[in-house]
Amino acid sequence: MRRHWENCVTHFDDGVDQFIDDFFSESSRCCVLVAGAGFDPRAQRIARKLSATMGDRVHGLFIREDRGDPAVALQKLADENEAQLRSVIADTTVAHVQIFSADDRAPIGGHGVRSAVDGYKWPDDITDVVLDMSALSTGVGFPLAKLLLEFAEARPKVSLHLMVVSNPELDDRIVGEPSAQVQFVRGYSGPSGSYDELPVARIWLPQLGKGRVETLRRIRSTLDSVYKVCPVVPFPARNPRRADELLAEYQAQLLNEWEVDARDLIYVSERNPLDCYRTISTLKKRYDRTVEDVFFPQIILSPFGSKVIAVGAMMAAIEHDLSVQYVETLRYEYDPVNPTGTPPLPDMAVHVWLHGPVYGSYDAGTQKVAS
Repeated sequence: MRRHWENCVTHFDDGVDQFIDDFFSESSRCCVLVAGAGFDPRAQRIARKLSATMGDRVHGLFIREDRGDPAVALQKLADENEAQLRSVIADTTVAHVQIFSADDRAPIGGHGVRSAVDGYKWPDDITDVVLDMSALSTGVGFPLAKLLLEFAEARPKVSLHLMVVSNPELDDRIVGEPSAQVQFVRGYSGPSGSYDELPVARIWLPQLGKGRVETLRRIRSTLDSVYKVCPVVPFPARNPRRADELLAEYQAQLLNEWEVDARDLIYVSERNPLDCYRTISTLKKRYDRTVEDVFFPQIILSPFGSKVIAVGAMMAAIEHDLSVQYVETLRYEYDPVNPTGTPPLPDMAVHVWLHGPVYGSYDAGTQKVAS
C-alpha cells in the first residue's frame, strides 16, 4: 500500500515552477525527463523549465507516437516539437513507438513503451525521474507511469515526479478518430483471479469528455454484468458550466442507454488529481466491503477528457489494481488557431511527487498507527 498517495506532495501553476527552481537547482540532482514529443503544444514547457534550471544535469527520453497516417500539419508540428526538444536538452533520446501493428492494426503502443524504457541507458548517478504526461496518450502514458514507478520503487534513492500541463479548453479542440477495438490498457487489466466462485458485479466509471460519446458507447457495449454506471465529471472546474455541458452532451446515453441515477454521478476536481484518486479509492473500499462474499467486485475505468482527472484515475488503478478500458485513437485532428477567436486561457500545471526518499518511513509509520 502506498499510503503516502493520500497526502502526496503536490504543487500547482506557479508553485510548480518555484518547486523546480528550488529542488532541481541542487547540484547533486541528476534528472531524466520522460515525455511526449508529438504535436501537442504543451510538449515543451516542462522540458524548457528543467533545462533552464539544471543545464546538462537533465537528460531526455522522449516518446514519439507513430500512428501510421497522421495529418501533414500535425506531422509538421511534431517534427518542430522534436527539434525544439533536442535543442533544449543536449542529451536527448527520441524513441519512436508504433501505436498499431503493421500486420493486423492491433494496438501495441504499450509494448513499444516497455522496449523504449528497457533500451534506454539510464545515467548511473540518477536521482530523479520526471514523467511529463502533458503530450502523452492514455495508451502510452499509463503503461509508462507504471513502468517508471516500478523503476523508482526498486531504487530507494530515486524520486519519481509526475507533471501535467493541463488546458481543458485545448483538450476540447483535439479531436481523435477512434479505432474499432476496445481493449484494456497494457498493465491495467485488473485482478487475474477466477470469477467462477462468485458472480461478477461491475461498476463502470466512464470519464466524460467532449466529443467522446461514440467511443464510450463502444466501450459500454462490450461490458456485461454492469451493476452501476457512475460517470466522472469535472467539478469544480475552470469553466463552472463544464459539468452541465457534458451532462447535456451525454443526456441520451445517461438516461436512455446507461440508466444512470443522478446520485451516482462522481464530481471530481479538474485541478487536483488527488481528488479523483481519493474519491475512487474510497468507492473501491466501500464497494468491496458491501459485496464481500456475495459478488466478485470489479471497477472498470475509462478515462477521457481532462488529463489531470485521468492522472488521478491512473493512480487509483495502480494502487487498487483496477481495470482500465479504452479505445486507441487512429489519428488526431487539431487546429492551432482557436476558431472562436477568443484569447486562449493559460495552461494549468500540476506536480505530484509520487515516490521518493521524501516520504521516508511514512507508509510504515501509518500502518503501525492503523494497526
